[in-house]
Amino acid sequence: MLFIVGFGAGGENGMTLEARQALEKSDVIAGYTVYAELLKSIFPHKEYFVTPMRKEKERCIWAIETAKQNKTVSLVCSGDSGVYGMASLVLELAKGEDLEIKIIPGVTAACSGAAVLGAPLSHDFAVISLSDLLTPWELIEKRIQYAAMGDFVICIYNPSSKKRADYLRRASEIVLQYQSPDTVCGYVRNIGRDGEEKRILSLKQLQEAHLDMFTTVYIGNSQTTVMDGRMVTPRGYLL
Repeated sequence: MLFIVGFGAGGENGMTLEARQALEKSDVIAGYTVYAELLKSIFPHKEYFVTPMRKEKERCIWAIETAKQNKTVSLVCSGDSGVYGMASLVLELAKGEDLEIKIIPGVTAACSGAAVLGAPLSHDFAVISLSDLLTPWELIEKRIQYAAMGDFVICIYNPSSKKRADYLRRASEIVLQYQSPDTVCGYVRNIGRDGEEKRILSLKQLQEAHLDMFTTVYIGNSQTTVMDGRMVTPRGYLL
């Protein structure tokens, strides 16, 4: 049996009951180094198989082969296993295999971070990753452009890294072609973990922000506002 588990942002309180039950049933938990360390404090007596970043394929193959040996395996992903997670890769690699696979959803960073800021995703929104490891930057630029043109709230994953230090600035410059510099934005770092921090700022200020891979960014639409210190995108109800 192979579970593909989205365990939420990382804190024990953000994990669904279904995710917890799958992890408790498992003989071994497989995951990225950072995610495994988060789970070891909750499930200290489990066996773990850990690989670093960019070893996702090897991790998935190991989980599939181990599950075929009549072991119960949980392959874990932060947030939701189907949103920038391993669910699609496992299904591709296990195509045609006689193996029971169950995908366990989790609360993705877009939703958990939004709750920290207020209610920025109450209307139509787009989720875009700025990581160009698997997606060409030219395509990412196009997606940002059309989301901004359509006045979507934009939730950004993987906003920056050492090799992509200026990507958030470049993304902000694209949005500024269609939205006001005063557009309400926000970000949350380490959602649900120790050291969680948040900030609400303008699009112009976001352009100069220095963030990392553990931060989720929200760019509001033309209606997004600040209410009592919270970022809010009105749904459109008549009050």
